[in-house]
Amino acid sequence: MRFFSIVLFLFLAGCGFQLRGTADLPFETLYLPNPSAGIALDLKRNIQAGTRAKVVDDPKEAQAIMTFGEETRQKEILSLTGTGRVREFQLRYRVAFRVHDGKGGDFVPQSLIQLTRDVTFNDSEILAKEAEEQLLFRDMQSDMVQQIMRRLAAAQKPR
Repeated sequence: MRFFSIVLFLFLAGCGFQLRGTADLPFETLYLPNPSAGIALDLKRNIQAGTRAKVVDDPKEAQAIMTFGEETRQKEILSLTGTGRVREFQLRYRVAFRVHDGKGGDFVPQSLIQLTRDVTFNDSEILAKEAEEQLLFRDMQSDMVQQIMRRLAAAQKPR
């Protein structure tokens, strides 16, 4: 058993596998508007858990300020059956944001991220499809937070 553990450890070390550690952000403090709701709450949790940066309540104390220009959720019909009933629709989740230093310099310039998911629809399963839609939007929000975190980790200090 011990031999197997050593071989497994050497194999994982040799392939370059690493546990996800803390992300290095180009700032130590960040101000998030309304961090008690929506994507801002998830983002705050991820920043506090996965980085060395702290989220502050006052923009004057922050080295970086994140502003959200847009956060929208949309549902659009993609296809109809022969009788005119919805067969398939698309969920869209859009977030526009910017991270700046409060003096005109941008850590992350105005950016727009859009995620989409296609969903089939069946009239006989309305409640299940509504629950599926809510789960997909939550999953999309989680994906959005991860994409924003990657952009924050790749950000450069403004000059």
